[in-house]
Amino acid sequence: MPNHAIFLDRDGTLNEDPGYISNPDKVVLFPDTGEALSLLKKYGFLLIIISNQSGIARGKITNKEVDAVNSRINSLLSEYKVKVDAFYYCPAHPDYNSDEECDCRKPSPKLVFEAVKEFDIDLEKSYFIGDAVSDIQCGKNAGIKTILVRTGKGEESFSILQKENNFPTFVADNLLNACNFILADI
Repeated sequence: MPNHAIFLDRDGTLNEDPGYISNPDKVVLFPDTGEALSLLKKYGFLLIIISNQSGIARGKITNKEVDAVNSRINSLLSEYKVKVDAFYYCPAHPDYNSDEECDCRKPSPKLVFEAVKEFDIDLEKSYFIGDAVSDIQCGKNAGIKTILVRTGKGEESFSILQKENNFPTFVADNLLNACNFILADI
């Protein structure tokens, strides 16, 4: 039987986004992140991060530093007895890389489809949560329900989506609010 998943943006959705986090000790989860992810896990959702990490292409961070930050996120989440099942990220940026190298960048659904293949995920029973326009577009491009959180760039993104008449399935104040929407929807 296929799995269902919550695809999540990382910076601005799970944790504060100071820009190009390279030091794992600087990771600060939003207050409701652990509780929300723990609740989703209890309902059997896989938790999969889909993230653009263009700081790698820009020379501001390394793959090793991104991996260390991801590891730190799981370490902080262990307090809530939950962990992210997989981290997928695109290191490319159009100013530094070819179109082909950038084909994994959100709003492209390429990384979502890689996770679907790896984890046998049913997209009809899955959701994409993020704080940016590219997150919502990625989820829509993958054919899944989308939730914009007002944390991170969420307020600014909502204005852009509103002007484009390109609304997410749901808008949430934070990750816990998004989680409650999902649990009411399943």
